[in-house]
Amino acid sequence: MPEATHHTLGDPEQWVDRYGDLLFRFALSRVRDESVAEDLVQETLLAAFQARSSYEGKSSAKSWLIGILKHKIIDHFRKSARERPVDEALFQRTSVDDLFKENGSWRMAPRKWEIDQDHILEQKQFLDVFYRCLARLPARLAELFTRREIDGLSTEELCKEMDITATNSWVMLYRARMGLRRCLETNWLSENTP
Repeated sequence: MPEATHHTLGDPEQWVDRYGDLLFRFALSRVRDESVAEDLVQETLLAAFQARSSYEGKSSAKSWLIGILKHKIIDHFRKSARERPVDEALFQRTSVDDLFKENGSWRMAPRKWEIDQDHILEQKQFLDVFYRCLARLPARLAELFTRREIDGLSTEELCKEMDITATNSWVMLYRARMGLRRCLETNWLSENTP
């Protein structure tokens, strides 16, 4: 079935048939939980239905729906982060000086993350741990990391969207990456190291 033109959303009753699988796969790739992905798609379709009069036709219906879904996913991670309080000081304990030698090399290099293509279950388990670690980051750090590393926003787009400076974005991304690294080393690498 052809996609609706850029100027129309098409019949809302056909959105599930046209875009349901695509939206579900997109959500599942972010949250790694089928029931959560289904809920996010339902929330997206409901929000789209309620906001259909504000659709300006500047993008395809598919792009518009994915944009709404992205916001729902970010809200999900924010809510998860609020429900799992984490001592933000944990993410501030390590200074840059503690991690690097004067010549810029690692004092203790991160472990190599090698995933054997023959072990799909382990990949799924890793992604489950990764997304749990992401949800444990402070909400703003998780959102910034997701928008940059998963959604692929440029520094300029990220700064504009989150109302921060480039320097702030680099510092926050650094903190997010270090928090994820510590969490993954504790919850994944230590358990899966021979």
